[in-house]
Amino acid sequence: MAKAKEKAKKTNLIPLGDRVVLQRDVAEDTTAGGIVLPDSARDKPQRGTVVAVGDGHVKSDGTKIELTVKAGDKVLFSSYAGEEISVGDDEFLLLRESDILATV
Repeated sequence: MAKAKEKAKKTNLIPLGDRVVLQRDVAEDTTAGGIVLPDSARDKPQRGTVVAVGDGHVKSDGTKIELTVKAGDKVLFSSYAGEEISVGDDEFLLLRESDILATV
């Protein structure tokens, strides 16, 4: 968890509202049978670590509901969710909390 907070401070990404910044897990480079996969054949993992979270949902009456995930959580998300962002050498995914399917 300390690494996630350190990463968020390093990147200076602060999501707004109900948005979450994730760092996607590294794709496997071999299959279970031992076949080495080229970059073009690798699927992007649908797992990642939460780096930073926004301040929450705003209800119609103006009150805020905090997000259920927090920095450092390992999560599963939908395959086509969010926007990919590059900050320096790091790749991040910016998505809404509703695109997160589960915590691991």
